[in-house]
Amino acid sequence: MSEPGVDAPAEGRPSTGQALAQTLSEAAERRPRSRNVQALGRLIPYAAGHRLDAAAAGLFLVTASAASLGLTGAARLVVDHLTGAGAHPTARSIAPWFWVLSGVALALALSSALRYFFVTKLGERIVADLRKGAYAHILTLDPSFFLKTRTGEVLSRLTTDIQIVENLLTTSISVSLRNVLMLIGGLGYMVIVSPRLTGLVLITFPVVIAPLFLFGRQVRRLTASTQDQFASAVGTAGETLDALEIVQAFGREAAGAARFGDAVEASFRTSLRRMSARALMTGAAIALVFGGVVWIFWLGVSAALAGQMSWGTLIQFVLLAVLSAGSVGALGETWGDVQKAAGAMERVSEILSAKPGIAAPSHPIALPAPARGEVALQNVTFAYPGRPDLPAVRGLTLNVRSGERVALVGPSGAGKSTVFRLLLRFYDPQAGRVLLDGVDIRDADPVAVRQRMALVAQESPLFSGSALDNVRFGREDASREEIEDAVRAAQAEGFLAALPQGIDTPVGERARSLSGGQRQRLAIARALVRQAPILLLDEATSALDAENERLVQRALDEAMVGRTTLVIAHRLATVLKADRIVVMDEGRVVEEGTHHDLVAKNGLYARLAALQFGEAA
Repeated sequence: MSEPGVDAPAEGRPSTGQALAQTLSEAAERRPRSRNVQALGRLIPYAAGHRLDAAAAGLFLVTASAASLGLTGAARLVVDHLTGAGAHPTARSIAPWFWVLSGVALALALSSALRYFFVTKLGERIVADLRKGAYAHILTLDPSFFLKTRTGEVLSRLTTDIQIVENLLTTSISVSLRNVLMLIGGLGYMVIVSPRLTGLVLITFPVVIAPLFLFGRQVRRLTASTQDQFASAVGTAGETLDALEIVQAFGREAAGAARFGDAVEASFRTSLRRMSARALMTGAAIALVFGGVVWIFWLGVSAALAGQMSWGTLIQFVLLAVLSAGSVGALGETWGDVQKAAGAMERVSEILSAKPGIAAPSHPIALPAPARGEVALQNVTFAYPGRPDLPAVRGLTLNVRSGERVALVGPSGAGKSTVFRLLLRFYDPQAGRVLLDGVDIRDADPVAVRQRMALVAQESPLFSGSALDNVRFGREDASREEIEDAVRAAQAEGFLAALPQGIDTPVGERARSLSGGQRQRLAIARALVRQAPILLLDEATSALDAENERLVQRALDEAMVGRTTLVIAHRLATVLKADRIVVMDEGRVVEEGTHHDLVAKNGLYARLAALQFGEAA
């Protein structure tokens, strides 16, 4: 069984609901807002794979911005034709200019639609590739990574953080780039139209930007505080829901609801302060922007009345000033999104940059074929990461011959499950060697090593889908006949036949619609269909009742024929038929032999047997 303490550091973790709730709260508390936008550069390779969409998005960003600026030129032509010296406009004479204005507006509409489509498509495509790449990379990381990083934190980066990046790529980045182009183009056009008025506009820019900086930091701080408090509320709710039966058993529903309500109210109060600060920022910015526009407009009207510029030029300049000022305001808002996405991308990059400690060597040695199923641990010492001073196994030597059935027994924390983890190369020992068919597994491809083993753990996780899907997980190319044979051997045929769709019946998330014993029998079938030369059984029948344990043990006895088998068991009755029983204590082999030999030695095994069988020690 997976033991607490030294042998199983992963145990004692909170359940999934608690882990996710705690992670939301903890991640929000330490989640940075980054001003270093270089982290977003990691998205460039993803965009480079879709050059046509990127080129189309860039093209229509430019054309949409140009069309927006072009509207001001068309408006100038219309106004100048209406107000020019000696002008006597008629409906027929001004119609062509309105056609020009309409044509530019149509070009703007078409360019904007295409800009939205291609920018959004490119952003969604990049995010989809990022999600797939990040998840595929996560699956290559070894267990030591997850000893340092919560699973909930990893899921948060795959969901929340990538969602933030997606919002930037599909919305904010498009708005930002368009406003940058509008600002540059508008200022350039304004200089051409009226250098004097442009200089006055530039003088007012710092006054307009000032409230964005004054209030922007406060808004971001309050936003972060709101998110932290809401995450705390979610954490409280998750913890309560995860223990709902206990909450109801002790009649604490009202207290739980009140606790969550207090957390939500605290979040709301902070959010109210954030909204007030943002409202002040928005009001100040609008007042200053339009105050500046009115002032510039008054100067322009004075110049037009003095004959220093045409009325069309004035109208064009005012429109350009409004567009440019609006672009500055919009950039101020989207800059916060850019910073937030940069921080999110830094966290995603931490995942992408993580290197698996267990990886295939550059030139892996091929395992002998056909497989013999011999395993050996030679003077192995191993301590789990983070606990280097507390080895799980110390100087362990164990040789298992091809086809031999070996049982590992001993008290909790003796190192039994660690042996399995080393054989599967989830970890590498700090000293000694682990051999498979005479090859040091560090010199082989981990995938090839694991293909020669089939594991049945004490609590073997199953997945959503049908029972057939779960058994086929053991070997993807297994035929239906092979799957049914494995199901029959695992004594799972009877309960599966009673399901509405038989073996094709969906079993729900983590197969929760099945009992513990039924899930374990499916896990055994999954291992049997793998047809691996080495079976690793970690308390494989512990979840079964006496009758089913007897039936499954008989099936396992048949499956062990011709295979090397290592069995971990606390119930000694399940290992009496082993060819050899290896007794472990404090990470070492202290005894080995048959049941009767070990009882006769009057050692640790004899004491364990006396406790379970009442045999004299």
